[in-house]
Amino acid sequence: MIDLLLIITLVLAPYVTPLVVAGAALTLVFRVRRRRWGAGWQTPNVGSCALVTLLAGAAALGAYATGIMAGFYVLHPDQVCGDVVGVHVVARMSLPVSALCVTQGNGGTELVPVWVNPVIYGGLLVCALTVAAGVVAGVRRWVGAVPADADGTEPPVEPEDVTVRQA
Repeated sequence: MIDLLLIITLVLAPYVTPLVVAGAALTLVFRVRRRRWGAGWQTPNVGSCALVTLLAGAAALGAYATGIMAGFYVLHPDQVCGDVVGVHVVARMSLPVSALCVTQGNGGTELVPVWVNPVIYGGLLVCALTVAAGVVAGVRRWVGAVPADADGTEPPVEPEDVTVRQA
């Protein structure tokens, strides 16, 4: 069951992740436009950090799935290295993602696009940084150092304590 879920994820990820990235990017743009202009630099809140994490994670997953599925043909193994003439061996690596058609003369053709590995590692780095920033923002909000409003406005002022005299 888990194998089937993994295969479905890898097959669908290159097609679904652009939609997730576009949705997260549009949501971030709308969040930025809601903020007050001229208020200076503001620390990111937990929601913005979660959106950036989703965006970077989706990009990394899509690039990984694209790289893993590069040169993957189900029908016949010779289709993987279709342009290579002669006896060949397909060498695959998971990280960094690589699918290499190696011929008898040790010549090789890389099947994974050049952009895949930098997007994977960049996406994972951005995910780690935004998770850390989200934790810091959450702790600061929990402690009460930052207002809870996402648009940067000040929270409402609560009335001061009023002492009640008993008669």
